[in-house]
Amino acid sequence: MLGVLYAALGAFTFALNNVAMRRGVVTGSVLQGMALTVPIGGLSFLVMTIAFGELHQLVVFPMAALIWLACQGVVHFVIGRYCNYKSNQLMGVNLTAPVVQLQVPFAMMLAVVMLHEKFTVLQAIGSALMLGGSFITQGNAGKGKRKASAPLTAATPIPTVPSQEELAQEELAQEELAAPVPKPIFQPRVFSGYIFGLGAAMCYGSSPLMARQAFLHAPDISTAAGGCLAYTAATLFFLLILLKPGSWADIKSMKRENLPWFLSSAVLVAISQAFVYASLAVAPLMVVTPILQLSLVFRLFLSQLINRDHEVMNTAVLIGAFTAVLGSILVSLDTDELTTLLDLPLSLADFLHYRLAGH
Repeated sequence: MLGVLYAALGAFTFALNNVAMRRGVVTGSVLQGMALTVPIGGLSFLVMTIAFGELHQLVVFPMAALIWLACQGVVHFVIGRYCNYKSNQLMGVNLTAPVVQLQVPFAMMLAVVMLHEKFTVLQAIGSALMLGGSFITQGNAGKGKRKASAPLTAATPIPTVPSQEELAQEELAQEELAAPVPKPIFQPRVFSGYIFGLGAAMCYGSSPLMARQAFLHAPDISTAAGGCLAYTAATLFFLLILLKPGSWADIKSMKRENLPWFLSSAVLVAISQAFVYASLAVAPLMVVTPILQLSLVFRLFLSQLINRDHEVMNTAVLIGAFTAVLGSILVSLDTDELTTLLDLPLSLADFLHYRLAGH
């Protein structure tokens, strides 16, 4: 039960992290957000490594493990995070989340191709649902924009005698001044946002494979120490990005109102990762992984609570999101354990077990 709680908290804090970052990049830049989240994430993992008494393990990693962890850190915490934040900025969390969630079938595909793991009919159905869910959310994106309050139309002039013209004009002027100022309409840039979302999905999907390769070369090393090294590589790589002309000026121009959102996002992403590690330490992967997929549902409700004026919300978004969640759960579940748990008929169980690829 403790593992379920940790996984649920991990999903919730990860969703809150995305929503906070989305609020920050509404008027701020992606580079400003990353300038805080990457170093603070590394500092958080360093604190966890020290707290767990594993600081000495940072100097005993084999070179092969170090290379894999460095690659994982750069791909996940820099490139993937940039694509995720940029996609959030372009089309909002509600449209981005189902696309980024495609990291699950992408990771499965890499596992089949590179590690020759099995890929069953059940996982194929789940992948199709996730892909379909991501397309459903984009299909009616334009219909979900918040409508601004329409300004009052000019009233039909009331016939007045010449002596009342001045009074009528004053009344019309007062009506125009009293008319509510329309709110700016959020216009999602779906195509470019989708491209960056797919980029984030590919980076996040390949990241676990790199981490797994690293720990195959160092099986006795803690995950906290590994995460600390991955974040260190990410921070060093990000410093190279700051050599680009204009980068420091962009970061220094951060608005004061955006700072709390970026800082909270940086802290929340580290907390969510800590909850994920804690859940995996006390509960099986089959229990933890499906619960983590609920972060997509949490994002929908949190974005409506915090970023209502900066998101697309309609029936298609809801249907697509829940379809993607169902698909990600089917992909992540173990086929053998699921068919046993549900006590499915033998014919159906055999069909879901059928391997499309892998050994």
